[in-house]
Amino acid sequence: MSFPQLTVHRRDRRNRALITLAGEIDLQSVPLVRAALARCLSDGIRTVDVELALVTFCDCSGLNAFLHAAQKTAEAGGALRLHHPPRTLSLILDVTGSGSLLLGPPLGHPAPPLDVSAPTAQALPHRSVPLAAVSGDAR
Repeated sequence: MSFPQLTVHRRDRRNRALITLAGEIDLQSVPLVRAALARCLSDGIRTVDVELALVTFCDCSGLNAFLHAAQKTAEAGGALRLHHPPRTLSLILDVTGSGSLLLGPPLGHPAPPLDVSAPTAQALPHRSVPLAAVSGDAR
């Protein structure tokens, strides 16, 4: 049995945590990510920053873990933000359009204040995504 090639480090400051991940996030290591993020909520942390600069690979199982944790954190009145995602995760965020849900301002910089007085329609960026050929009965 091989062990996940991922290290998780957590640093807390009041009700905010910085989770620093290093290594690969995939099906084998994602339980560590899920556990670390869930532990933040159970410890009363409501703002979670996830530093990914040392992550060399992240697949869709990692994205799923981050989206689930972001949803649970938002339901608890908090926020989860990813910082410096690796290229593999950046591509997945772009293709799925989920970057706006997970990416935040750089660490140490507060998020810009929301202007609720003037709602604006936000246009989605144009993406060219290759379509795969589908054969057979598509029911």
